Amino acid sequence: MTKKAHASVLPVKPMRHVLWLVWKMVILASIILCVWAFFKLQKYSESPVSPYSSLPRKSRVFLDRFEGNAKIAFLFLARRDLPLDFLWGSFFENADKEIFSIHIHSEPGFVFDESTTRSGFFYNRQLKNGIKVVWGEASMIEAERLLLDVALEDPANQRFVLLSDSCAPLYNFSYIYNYLMASPRSFVDSFLDKKDVRYNPKMSPVIPQGKWRKGSQWITLTRSHAEVIVDDEVVFPVFRKFCKRRPPLDVSYGKQNLKLQKQHNCIPDEHYVQTLLAMNNLEAELERRTVTYTVWNQSTTKMENKGWHPVTFSYADAGTQQIKRIKDINHVYYETEYRTEWCSNNSTSVPCFLFARKFSKGAAMRLLSQGVVGNFEVTALLESPP
Repeated sequence: MTKKAHASVLPVKPMRHVLWLVWKMVILASIILCVWAFFKLQKYSESPVSPYSSLPRKSRVFLDRFEGNAKIAFLFLARRDLPLDFLWGSFFENADKEIFSIHIHSEPGFVFDESTTRSGFFYNRQLKNGIKVVWGEASMIEAERLLLDVALEDPANQRFVLLSDSCAPLYNFSYIYNYLMASPRSFVDSFLDKKDVRYNPKMSPVIPQGKWRKGSQWITLTRSHAEVIVDDEVVFPVFRKFCKRRPPLDVSYGKQNLKLQKQHNCIPDEHYVQTLLAMNNLEAELERRTVTYTVWNQSTTKMENKGWHPVTFSYADAGTQQIKRIKDINHVYYETEYRTEWCSNNSTSVPCFLFARKFSKGAAMRLLSQGVVGNFEVTALLESPP
């Protein structure tokens, strides 16, 4: 009896052993798959999402149920201070304080107060979480996203205007407010450049080449489009990783220049917003033009050394006739698309431009003296900050 019982038990141990081995293999395979999936996801996220990233769109839904006077958020992207603060101070002085807000991205640690600006409108309007911005790098579009993120916290902000520290208004506040609020669209200069060589194939498949767009970084957005930009956690990391400016030629580098000039060249702020909105199929909701006028110096010599840069308006360039010529522009021609963009607002023909850059202090003073933005306050020019 003992032997029979023993014989009947013997096959059980090998069976348990086999099942245990199979179970271990399943666990090991699961671990391997998890590790593989993790590294696959890391492929497009080696550059982490900005720590200053936005509120998720769903948590902002209640803010969109806004009733009351709509505001324009004026978003200044400044190197440090605002050289034309006296001009903008006069511009805002003639406005209802309840229908605009001001936000400034400046050098980290810089504070706008009575010692750094002539206008009280800018006191403490700087972002507390500003970053170091370098032209031609993704930090530029990160700063833009920071400005939009802060401005979206106020549900009254319904239009968002991005401006440089050298921008000047071409009309008074009332005209600009009515112009922007009358349009349900964003104003985003966006076009397809068939000769463009800035698209990096490494961006695919996240950013398809067919959605790659180019345009001016000076944009004016509706609230819904501002949210799309701030909430983006897919396209921005890819831009930061693969869209980088090629270093300019530098004689001191010698033969190293040959290696540097083989690097892919891309200017993030001239492509990011345009491409992101195209990828979200929002181009039908845009006026595909900017409302900020710029003249580009296309000198071959300067282009080879530094790249094209905006021409700066001097005192002599800001006379009544020169400003009138800018205001009279009613269309923009896009050579690469053979497209003429006639400037309209709700099917009504309008001037194309509300702002212009780059203006020197002298040019801004002349705008003030001509009463372009409002009443001329000479004391604003005499009381310069220390």
